[in-house]
Amino acid sequence: MTQGPLTTEAGAPVADNQNSETAGVGGPVLVQDQLLLEKLAHFNRERIPERVVHACGAGAYGTFTVTADVTPYTRAAFLSEVGKETEVFLRVSTVAGNLGAADAVRDPRGFALKFYTEEGNYDLVGNNTPVFFIRDAIKFPDFIHTQKRDPYTGSTEADNVWDFWGLSPESTHQVTWLFGDRGIPASYRHMNGYGSHTYQWSNGAGEVFWVKYHFKTDQGIKNLTADEAAVLAGKDPDSHQRDLREAIERGDFPTWTVQVQIMPAADAATYRFNPFDLTKVWPHEDYPPIEIGKLELNRNPQNVFAEVEQSIFSPAHFVPGIGPSPDKMLQGRLFAYGDAHRYRVGINADHLPVNRPHATEARTNSRDGFLYDGRHGGAKNYEPNSFGGPQQTGRALWRSTSVDGLTGNHPTPVHAEDDDFVQAGNLYRLMSQEERERLVANLAGALAPVSREDIVARAIGNFASADADFGKRLEAAVQALRG
Repeated sequence: MTQGPLTTEAGAPVADNQNSETAGVGGPVLVQDQLLLEKLAHFNRERIPERVVHACGAGAYGTFTVTADVTPYTRAAFLSEVGKETEVFLRVSTVAGNLGAADAVRDPRGFALKFYTEEGNYDLVGNNTPVFFIRDAIKFPDFIHTQKRDPYTGSTEADNVWDFWGLSPESTHQVTWLFGDRGIPASYRHMNGYGSHTYQWSNGAGEVFWVKYHFKTDQGIKNLTADEAAVLAGKDPDSHQRDLREAIERGDFPTWTVQVQIMPAADAATYRFNPFDLTKVWPHEDYPPIEIGKLELNRNPQNVFAEVEQSIFSPAHFVPGIGPSPDKMLQGRLFAYGDAHRYRVGINADHLPVNRPHATEARTNSRDGFLYDGRHGGAKNYEPNSFGGPQQTGRALWRSTSVDGLTGNHPTPVHAEDDDFVQAGNLYRLMSQEERERLVANLAGALAPVSREDIVARAIGNFASADADFGKRLEAAVQALRG
């Protein structure tokens, strides 16, 4: 079924799309062939800068449905009643690989969810792990540099990775998680998602709670061994993206049970772990997860570039009743994510269909810039004004938090049971003997190529600090591989 004639970008019909215009048969191409120049110029610009992290991923639309009353904890409208549905867009991705890298690799997975609520878009930016490698955003560029290509060799280098991890012992918990059985998910459908950070909820009475989000896959956890992943990555680099798309195409819609851990604000100061430290979890015996909803993915994007590559997520996109916490990684990301998208996609990225609000309308005084679409017409671009423009509400989205003390470069506060190793050791001791054996083998295989003995020894020392048996086994495994 045709849709009319092929046209130029300006809408003029194209007479010949097979042959360039030349000066006679076999002659040079003419500069007046504007269709040729338009096509080549557009082709040269078809790619925007890829994400520095999370470059390679997939996305899908779906719905979030509330299954429990959470109004005692938050006044967010999209969570206001059981049965309420909100349209969502989820982007899932690997972290370190470039665009086009293999999906089946040992790497955390991004889990970024956009809720198109009636009070504006709410973005929840997390991973498939409940913790992260570092607790302060000032270290994030250094960390990512170790995961990316070395400026001299042009390749990823084990020396860089393990040098940073060894000198940053707070990474021990996440590295233990990453090299365990869940380090290589079998697909995006068979992994959990986590908000990872701590967020603030506040209810209609102004009471404050700290929360952590959990998305538990209803498909069941499935993972790949290192050997299985190596084969799959070579046979089908796009395995995770393909699996998600084809599942939705055949009507096998993946779902997740959404849970939250809720901590009354007053508990935070004396809790045994710093509740705002991204390298720590809240043990479930302290704050049991409670179910609040269901996430279902049921519609594929029609254009990957427009809807997946150009999708943007920022943890600074809050709605009334939800806000930030003092988590230092979250605080840095409140700036970094939006700034990355302004550079990568452009200052009007929020106007694109995948990014703009779907259940309400954005009303701002921002104008102009690259790809501005003129949506505001002749409306005034300042506030306050006397011409019927949008006005402030006077009601903050979240509750203020108390601060005291002197400004300065302070380390993250340490609570009663905080250190860099306790939760990594707890995780190791939760594993079966078979799981421990695979963990040690995975770590040893990654450590063996490191060129310097001091870097290897420091890394092993961190795992030994988490658990003596852990360190002893790892040291023996590394020595066996290094001869």
